[in-house]
Amino acid sequence: MANQSNANTRLVNRLLLVVVAMFGFGFALVPLYDVFCDLTGLNGRSVQRVDALAQSLVDDSRVIKIEFVTFDKTGKQMTFRPQAQYLQVHPGEMKEVTFTINNPLSHLQIVQAIPSVSPGQASLYLNKAECFCFNQQSLEPERVSEFKLKFFIDKDLPKNIEVLTLAYTLYPIEQPVVAQVLRR
Repeated sequence: MANQSNANTRLVNRLLLVVVAMFGFGFALVPLYDVFCDLTGLNGRSVQRVDALAQSLVDDSRVIKIEFVTFDKTGKQMTFRPQAQYLQVHPGEMKEVTFTINNPLSHLQIVQAIPSVSPGQASLYLNKAECFCFNQQSLEPERVSEFKLKFFIDKDLPKNIEVLTLAYTLYPIEQPVVAQVLRR
């Protein structure tokens, strides 16, 4: 009977240790998640770090011309354009560009801008800290909306690339993703 009692006591102690360890792990998850988000950029937590890092890595010896091109595939006569047709940037320099979309219709429109970069190799060196293309956008009726793109070009951009084109194609969203998820 004493052996059974000792075995039960050891089992209870081990289970209590597991409970305490799980409780401690639960508390450790929040700071671990914050570190993970900072390292990977999930949840937008790395934007401040990206700003600081980009400014410390500016290569003043090079100038890259970035051209902005827009296409409207909504079929709804919207006007979609950048406020600047091109920018001259130093690799590592954080820049911001504003794009405007005019919704001439009398009802709300939901759109998504899909980016493409040319030459394709340059897309590996274009770092967007903030972009309207990350999410679907709601356009109020009969209004002009402004959207920001905040980016920098990595200083390791190959020397033979002196001009890159960033194109955005605007597509209509008939059923927003949120509505689809809620219906499931």
